Amino acid sequence: MSKPEATPLDGVRVVELATVVAGPGTGRYLADYGADVIKVESPGGDPTRRMGWTGPDETDSYFWKLVNRNKRVISLDLKTEKGKADLWAILDHSDVLIENMRPGKLEALGFAPEALLKRIPRLVISRITGFGQTGPYAMHPGFATIAEAMSGFSALLGEADGPPLLPPIAVTDEVTALVGAFATLAALRHAERTGEGQTVDINLLSSMFQ
Repeated sequence: MSKPEATPLDGVRVVELATVVAGPGTGRYLADYGADVIKVESPGGDPTRRMGWTGPDETDSYFWKLVNRNKRVISLDLKTEKGKADLWAILDHSDVLIENMRPGKLEALGFAPEALLKRIPRLVISRITGFGQTGPYAMHPGFATIAEAMSGFSALLGEADGPPLLPPIAVTDEVTALVGAFATLAALRHAERTGEGQTVDINLLSSMFQ
């Protein structure tokens, strides 16, 4: 049996605390290039498992499989001390954390970036939200359609004499996933050279507006 070819991200471990598309999409790109991506789901599972078409006699949607290909999946209840302890144990041997909770939720669970970087100085923490970690819209829920409208993208799609139009696919989530993967790799490169991790702030609106 021949030895499998090395991939660009061999040896990189990523922990993904993200649901739906933009956050998991970031993890998917890293997994596609060989990173060991561990997707952590709550006991109820990522809601994307129940979104869209599901094959006969299958429980998970095609959409979930597409966004989460090449990953390993575990379930942890982060509301319990055991779940938190298990996550810390995984993070101790990881290079990247991807999360897309509302600002403040990661801190409320006991995993504030300051605490993470104190314990794991090399860690890259990629945070994906609707409007970023700071600013007047930070605490507002953010969705693709909102970012498409606020960025002007839906207006550009509309015809001259008609209303704004939304794209027929998850454009904002996919663009943000690309931005997230690129930014994460840049931060990872810095961490490899210096041993210094950092927090990377990625959001739907900026990804579309740029």
